[in-house]
Amino acid sequence: MDDKPCEPRGRVRRRALLASAAGCAVLGGVLVLVPWGRPAPPPPGPGGRALAAVTGGVPAALPDLTVLAGERERRVRARPGDAEAWAVLGAARVELGLRLADPAYWTRAEEALRTSLKLRAKGNAPALRGLAALANARRDFAGARKWGEAARKAEPERWTTYPLLIEASAGLGDDERTGKLLEKLTGLRSGPAVMARAAAVYRDRGWREDAAAKLADAASAAGEPAERAAYLERAGQLAWERGDRQDALRHFQEAVRTDPDQRAAQAGQGRALAALGRMTEALSAYRVALAKQPRPEYALELGELYESLRLEQAAGVQYGVLRERVRVAAAHGADEGLVLGRYEADHGDPEAAVRRLRREWERRPSTEVADALGWALHRAGEDEEALPLAVRATEGTHGGGVRSALYVFHRGMIERSLERYGAARRHLEEALRINPYFSPVRVPQAKAALARLGEPSVQAGPASS
Repeated sequence: MDDKPCEPRGRVRRRALLASAAGCAVLGGVLVLVPWGRPAPPPPGPGGRALAAVTGGVPAALPDLTVLAGERERRVRARPGDAEAWAVLGAARVELGLRLADPAYWTRAEEALRTSLKLRAKGNAPALRGLAALANARRDFAGARKWGEAARKAEPERWTTYPLLIEASAGLGDDERTGKLLEKLTGLRSGPAVMARAAAVYRDRGWREDAAAKLADAASAAGEPAERAAYLERAGQLAWERGDRQDALRHFQEAVRTDPDQRAAQAGQGRALAALGRMTEALSAYRVALAKQPRPEYALELGELYESLRLEQAAGVQYGVLRERVRVAAAHGADEGLVLGRYEADHGDPEAAVRRLRREWERRPSTEVADALGWALHRAGEDEEALPLAVRATEGTHGGGVRSALYVFHRGMIERSLERYGAARRHLEEALRINPYFSPVRVPQAKAALARLGEPSVQAGPASS
């Protein structure tokens, strides 16, 4: 028997009436949203989905982007004075250029965005954000910062400006400013896009577990399939960087299942499958990625995979693809100097690599450029100058927080050339601990160098390290 005291009958009746009234209020609220006799609005079509993604700072599906660009092209032909339509068209073209690795879209994007600014010079934050995104895509991070700051001045509390500024600051190697911008972003907005941006910053700082957790949350909370696939691909990259081949492959495969146009995940599958010894599948994955999104870094990876299989002629074909893609990018204002410098350091002219990467270093002194320039200097025989750059790329106190097996391998090989054998041994072993499969060409080199170094002598003392 319930020993709770009975309530007076009048109070019970009043509570029932209040509950009924509350229910009617809720129902009334719903009826305000869906009036009698009027059907609920249909879900947005492809162009509407892409518009929401482009203006909301999240990845859009490739077919939807194509539809949006076509719609806005028709709009500006009919209404050439529509500054907003020109800005949306420019932003869609920037994204199409990224998804298709076709820099020709960026020339047309710039035309649209500058037309929008010409039509509305004052307070045109959408066009300014589009120009910032375009500059980031072209790896003109100083330009991206300039345009992003102009957009922030026009709309100080618009959160979608901050991911662009964060990308620009990271590209310029400005870690302190990157951190401050992330704090501002997270104060303005939460959600999957912000989680993914935070994960990128955490990864660069070496906070791998935090980055992985953020990406897992972002993928779970993502709305459209293209957005979720993008976050799954980044999670696969993190798994790959820590040497977890199976987990990386699982993420990459799920990303492609979710969005078949997720070509970065297909290239990631090639990377993971090669590490698992499934070479036929790996080569196929790389070929599909390159056919649909011919990024020069994919050509470099595939070329080195062919080289590891002693298929020199096939490797040479891919290196030719790389040079051609770099040439096409330059013709449309994009900078692929970093990947070309990496190629030249290992497979071409190290002296030319040094000259090219010095220019990159002057423009954007980031961790990845420090590593590439240091390695090119080593390949050119300038080890004393190379070592400080390798240290910068691998020491958290110097901005090199990211735990990259390749960067640590480069440092170990430079130290070996300088006869710093203890340090070389430690760093080569560390590279193989971080990711035992980081490169089909470099891993055998690391193992061979360690074999030649042998075990440390118990009588050598501290000087050996």
